[in-house]
Amino acid sequence: MDVELRGITKRFGPFTANRNVNLTIRAGEVLGLLGENGAGKSTLMTVLCGLYSPSEGEILIDGKPVRFAGPGDAIAAGIGMVHQHFMLIPVFTVAENVILGVEPTGRLDRLDLVTARAQVRAINETYGLEVDPDALVGDLPVGLQQRVEIIKVLFRSAELVIFDEPTAVLTPQEVEDFFKIVRSLRDDGKAIVFITHKLNEIIEIADRISVLRAGEIVGEGDPKALSEADLAEMMVGRPVSFTVDKAPFAPGEVLLEVDDLTVLRDDDSLAVDGLDLQVHRGEIVGIAGVQGNGQTALVEALTGLARIAGGTLRFAGGDITRASTRERHRLGIAHIPEDRQRTGLIPAFTIAENMVLDTYYDERFSAGPVIRWEAVNRAAARASIDFDVRTDSVFNAVGNLSGGNQQKVIIAREMSRDTQLLIAAQPTRGIDVGSIEYIHRRIAEARDEGDGVLIVSSELDEILALSDRIVVMFRGRIVAEFDGNDPHISKKAIGLAMAGATA
Repeated sequence: MDVELRGITKRFGPFTANRNVNLTIRAGEVLGLLGENGAGKSTLMTVLCGLYSPSEGEILIDGKPVRFAGPGDAIAAGIGMVHQHFMLIPVFTVAENVILGVEPTGRLDRLDLVTARAQVRAINETYGLEVDPDALVGDLPVGLQQRVEIIKVLFRSAELVIFDEPTAVLTPQEVEDFFKIVRSLRDDGKAIVFITHKLNEIIEIADRISVLRAGEIVGEGDPKALSEADLAEMMVGRPVSFTVDKAPFAPGEVLLEVDDLTVLRDDDSLAVDGLDLQVHRGEIVGIAGVQGNGQTALVEALTGLARIAGGTLRFAGGDITRASTRERHRLGIAHIPEDRQRTGLIPAFTIAENMVLDTYYDERFSAGPVIRWEAVNRAAARASIDFDVRTDSVFNAVGNLSGGNQQKVIIAREMSRDTQLLIAAQPTRGIDVGSIEYIHRRIAEARDEGDGVLIVSSELDEILALSDRIVVMFRGRIVAEFDGNDPHISKKAIGLAMAGATA
């Protein structure tokens, strides 16, 4: 199936998200779609999926114009999308999730799960997906949950499959397996759209690349003839640096000391198991590891969001093991949470309101029980300028910003005050190369000014770019340590430690 978007324009009131976009998606081909946060990629794909109607332009399938009254029409036409945030019901089995909304029935209109399981197995075998139809989705790791989403799309006979940031939460090994699946879909004649911010991945997997900037197509080309630097410049309209400039490493005294830390999950199993860790002033410590090995519990314990079952925490010479989140915040601990929308921001609140979520009670912003909104608005406007939050007003809802600008709001909130320790969990997840460059620079500046920095990231390249020291977490423990400033550091050795291998 060949699909053509011809002259697509999409307006929301006075705002134009897409402007005269022409795009061709061919059967048996992977089209890589690049663009900054807010460039219009998601809007364009939601038009293609029937969620929005174009303000101007038309969609053609195999040369014939089509109109979608809703997503059901697009699905019926053979268009499917695997979203970045999975749309699965954890307590349902794989087969039950796959058939939801298009349930096969037998006699007396009874649900025919036998047929559903057989169809899931057939899709598994055809594309090498290897997912148990009877497994509970909530028990599956992230990589297998993504495969369930792919099976859902194929179960509905999709001939065009759109992947939106498909590798954002996958390990390097899972990415390799995922690419095999994408290639098998392509070789079977499916048309593929691959949306990502990871330039190395799009060069590896795409047959052709199109770049969106400010709602318009600004470049196209063969990935074999384009470098990461070429693509980055097309995306943001200027050269982008892929290295992080830091002052020579000169660590100071120990700032954070974690001794024999134990944290339990809700089911009383060990999330963090007797962990020891130190962070010095003027040092960036990167924690590498496959997601789900205790990193989230560690960050929550350090920031006062999780109860500590055992061990001690010392910060700037004082015991903070039982200190509240607010007490730690007042001591100068800043926290960039891993999920900006669930735990970092309140999307319906304005930018200004989100800027003071953890400082509204400060003397700067309150007079007793009354918030001094003029002071809040001035501070938010200044922070937005200082931290490059791209908005025309701090009174806009933060949920209307692109992902990169939402992340900058959190960075601005946490780093525009007097801090000593920055704890950053997944600080650049799902954001574009221009925003990544900016956020990395601010983190390096904090380190150069004498702050301690603790980075948790599933992106090994990010850990390598930023860290002075790298530790690897596996099953709640630190199992390996590497010198981040060693030019001969082995990515393979770090990857093996992330998988639990020992030397």
